[in-house]
Amino acid sequence: MLWQDKTILVTGAAGFIGSHLVELLLKYGSKVKAFVHYNSRSDIGNLRFLPKEAFDRIEVIFGDVRDSGSVDRAVSGCECVFHLAALIGIPYSYLAPRSYVDTNVNGSLNVLEAVHRQRIPRMIHTSTSEVYGTAQYEPIDENHPLQGQSPYSASKIGADMLVESYYRSFGLAATILRPFNTYGPRQSARAVIPTIISQLLSGKEFVRLGSLEPERDLTFVEDTARAFVAAAESEEMLGKTVHIGNGKSISIGKLAEMLVEMINPNAQIVCDEKRVRPLKSEVMKLICDYSKAESDMEWKPTVSLTEGLGRTIEFVRQQTDHYNTDNYAV
Repeated sequence: MLWQDKTILVTGAAGFIGSHLVELLLKYGSKVKAFVHYNSRSDIGNLRFLPKEAFDRIEVIFGDVRDSGSVDRAVSGCECVFHLAALIGIPYSYLAPRSYVDTNVNGSLNVLEAVHRQRIPRMIHTSTSEVYGTAQYEPIDENHPLQGQSPYSASKIGADMLVESYYRSFGLAATILRPFNTYGPRQSARAVIPTIISQLLSGKEFVRLGSLEPERDLTFVEDTARAFVAAAESEEMLGKTVHIGNGKSISIGKLAEMLVEMINPNAQIVCDEKRVRPLKSEVMKLICDYSKAESDMEWKPTVSLTEGLGRTIEFVRQQTDHYNTDNYAV
């Protein structure tokens, strides 16, 4: 796909990955419709970090993926739809599971229906490595069994299956992109890396975390954004699921130790019981097999963990007002 002057819709554009994807598409010369969750403050979320001149080629659309009418209007006239809008956060899904189904399953259905009705040439749907639960083998390839270990992961499995069904039933030109633990600037304060960094930068003596044993495969956000574009350009990926990751994991404890060394070597790491997931719901280890992305999309990660963490630290340092280290956000 040639991106110059193409009209592209990004749902969840105000979010962490969404805002970076919008920024990348603008660099390629696209005109971007940025679908942002409606709020009475006209808050555009992470899009506020883009330069003012970027908005000459961004149309911000306030709406809700749960509303089919607003989705239909946003999709109109687009040549590609990147669907990133979702309700995230595993701990909150224990408290409000129905809201995850409403947004992640029914919202995705609204996007699929609009793309199908309007015959949009291409759609990329965002999944998550959480759909696998604790790995039954590793590294995890796209054939690994799915397992809903939290209401959040179950809702994402449901959305993924809808996308697959629309490809098989109606020939909808969709790809399921499944990132493994993206991190970087603009990430929510409830995510583990910003949580650790913000506590360390605040000068706290103790860094409070949940379980330290789980291992995660971490990908820098700019690499993930590139993967969305690569997926949309690949004919090989039509109707398929593809993994995005680094192919290696690090435990939360070791990750915290790295950040302590980089920011405040005198700090100590402690386990806070209220941050620990239910035992059967905790995903213990995720390692990505991204060989399909490398062979069929010519994508591979380029930013090292040390470089990515350094860039994330600098962002959080400049945005300390946005991180409340005294309260635990589920």
